[in-house]
Amino acid sequence: MTIPNMITIMRLVLVPAVVLAMLDMRWDWAFAGFLVAGISDGVDGFIARRFNQHSRLGAYLDPMADKLLLVSVFVVMGFIGELPLWLVVTMVSRDALIVCAVLLSTVMSHPVEMKPLFVSKANTAIQIVLAAVVLGELALAVHLDPLRPVLILLSGVLTVASAAAYLVAWLRHMSGYGEGSTPGTS
Repeated sequence: MTIPNMITIMRLVLVPAVVLAMLDMRWDWAFAGFLVAGISDGVDGFIARRFNQHSRLGAYLDPMADKLLLVSVFVVMGFIGELPLWLVVTMVSRDALIVCAVLLSTVMSHPVEMKPLFVSKANTAIQIVLAAVVLGELALAVHLDPLRPVLILLSGVLTVASAAAYLVAWLRHMSGYGEGSTPGTS
């Protein structure tokens, strides 16, 4: 058990706390928890790289913790009307598509080596900024117009582009074309 893995497990434990704070409309606590999770993600990555504490468990846990937090925050924001439902459904559907594709590939004995695509990294970054902006607006009682609508639109476009890129890469992999390029997650 490495220090980065312990930090990542703390982030996993933080997810229900952030969700509960949001459902109780304790925006200050939700925003603080989201920021702590974001900072700890950077810290565990730094420690893993700087002190060579990479682990196979960490390679799975880290993106899982990130995705669980982001999806949970988006779902609650959609539920309470702070984000449009079309965006939440698009985000969750994209992630479900990727998980199903990976599972199907594995079941069919043609597993996919997961590598994040640039469009997916950009998508995740915009989603994180969007979640932080919405939580920050609610916690600090400010409005950052027109930032939120721009981030919503950009997040929607990047989510669809990322889903399409993964689908194309997965189809190429499954058909045997482009074996050197494989889809990823993020």
